[in-house]
Amino acid sequence: MSADKVAPPPPSPTPPPPSRPRPRPVEFSKGVNGLDKVVLRESRGSSAEVYLYGGQVTSWKNDHGELLFVSSKSIFKPPKAIRGGIPICFPQFSNHGSLEQHGFARNRVWSIDNDPAPLPTNSTSKACVDLIFKPSDDDLKIWPHSFEFRLRVALGPGGDLMLTSRIRNTDAKPFTFTFAYHTYFSVSDISEVRVEGLETLDYLDNLQNKERFTEQGDAITFESEVCSKFHLFLFSLL
Repeated sequence: MSADKVAPPPPSPTPPPPSRPRPRPVEFSKGVNGLDKVVLRESRGSSAEVYLYGGQVTSWKNDHGELLFVSSKSIFKPPKAIRGGIPICFPQFSNHGSLEQHGFARNRVWSIDNDPAPLPTNSTSKACVDLIFKPSDDDLKIWPHSFEFRLRVALGPGGDLMLTSRIRNTDAKPFTFTFAYHTYFSVSDISEVRVEGLETLDYLDNLQNKERFTEQGDAITFESEVCSKFHLFLFSLL
């Protein structure tokens, strides 16, 4: 007699590895010295950090790594401005006026704008935050103009960082201001850097006693020292 052979049961399928939880696009946390900050994360891995103090972006990372520079000497302690990232210069850029250099917006605590006005944008990114800054009574003593400064910081699907500023005059009279994103980029080789799109614009050169020049080239490169070579824009709000 021959016994029937019974085949062993097939091996159980290997369970798939547990999926990693998707990062939340917006997180609120504490940063250096307990300062409030917002962390933005895009699904492909890009991120940005925004401190409410100064409404200041201090980190922007994508596939190329960290793109912003923050000085190791920055103490992250009011009223000292954060040295690095993207300081907001408002209502005065540099020393072109009667205020402290670069104005006071970078030395104030901004608030989360819970009811932001819609922006004309095609971006569908959820990794964004809206901030708002209004002058205090002390601010009005040194610059007597009422305003609302709204700032949106957003990460695009490809890791692009987008800053959108809107300044509204809430005063009964017009005022004039200067403004800048004073960006500190992290650069590994300055000889590889080109700045394009500034041809025909006027600028003041601090290395030549702030003499005014008009940019002639289609790109600015850096082969020697360049000190505060900036372009001026003057705005008026009615």
